[in-house]
Amino acid sequence: MDTLHREERLDATAAHHRSLATEHLTGAPEGDFRARWQRLASSGLLRTARQWQHRDRELDPGEGSVSHAVAAIEGIGLAGTEPGLCYAFASQLFGIQLPLSHLLSEAQHTMLSGVEDGTALLCHASTETGGGSDPLSGGVRAERRPDGSYRLHGTKSFITAAPVADVGLVFARTGEGRSPFALSVFLVDLTDGTVTRGERVTKTALKDAPMGSLTFTGTVVPPGSLVGAEGAGLSVLGTTTTWERALLLAYALGPMRLLLDRVVEWAGERHHFGRPMGSSHQVAARVSDMALRLERSRTMVRAMAARLDAGVPVRRLSSAAALTKISVSEDYVALTRHATALAGVRAFVEDSGLTASLADPMAALTYAGPNDLLSVAVARDLGLPVEN
Repeated sequence: MDTLHREERLDATAAHHRSLATEHLTGAPEGDFRARWQRLASSGLLRTARQWQHRDRELDPGEGSVSHAVAAIEGIGLAGTEPGLCYAFASQLFGIQLPLSHLLSEAQHTMLSGVEDGTALLCHASTETGGGSDPLSGGVRAERRPDGSYRLHGTKSFITAAPVADVGLVFARTGEGRSPFALSVFLVDLTDGTVTRGERVTKTALKDAPMGSLTFTGTVVPPGSLVGAEGAGLSVLGTTTTWERALLLAYALGPMRLLLDRVVEWAGERHHFGRPMGSSHQVAARVSDMALRLERSRTMVRAMAARLDAGVPVRRLSSAAALTKISVSEDYVALTRHATALAGVRAFVEDSGLTASLADPMAALTYAGPNDLLSVAVARDLGLPVEN
């Protein structure tokens, strides 16, 4: 397939969802995450992947549901949608919906039937206060009962969408020690009375994406809520985190593009020392570096989506996904730093048109695995005898 035509089709998907996001979020109440989520979901955003799932691979090899879902997320960012909301959509799509699409039973798909239209919202509950990047340090337990159901005890912390989610993908210990089969994963109804939601966490980054804790006090989940087999939790987590690292930062591509466009316009209009700001070689170098970082990030994320569309096994993509996450997050930070240098005080003034917060990009260095730990994992995959 002609790569140029493929990119043009993906750009068209991004433009389409940019227009839809602008239309559906107009008049939506500011600060009401659930209302804005449902408005945007009603545009068909969460159905994009399924709509492209049955494309003819012979006509469009490497172009399919994943690539167009990535383009759709880029599009809502281009519409100026708040980064926290973009992040939450990307997190659900690439951290839960798409990686689990082939792992869930028919009954489990039915349980999640309201997800695509936004009436049901998911969260990925793996992190605990005592362990984030080390899932085997977690203390939440699932005790198997004689009838095959499980009873959950313990608290998950720092969970995106926990204050508002309807169903949680909950990782819990069903075995002892550090066995790779010690974890299992369940779809849990968070409206159950034995589930307690903690207060919404006050954050300095991605403020629009609610975060909180979930406490399970003897929460009973039926046998059909188990995803895969008992003991498959670590394997499922490996799948969902690889997808996240590969594609989650699609949400940043829109904000990066908007920031670049605003800086270019500013540098072209601003005059100082008797000449246009954009005539300075130093300014031009910063702007060019911003463009380089955006282009590299976009290329890497789209390339990962194309590999997933082409059917490359997820287990073969763990290092490439980690490298993508490291590179794009660092480029997001560097691009934003350039913008703050060029915009001056306006970068830190609300509604200046040049506001450039570093908090959101800096957070990207940590979520879905801190970059330092991901670098260790990449080196280990290359053959170095290095431990976490």
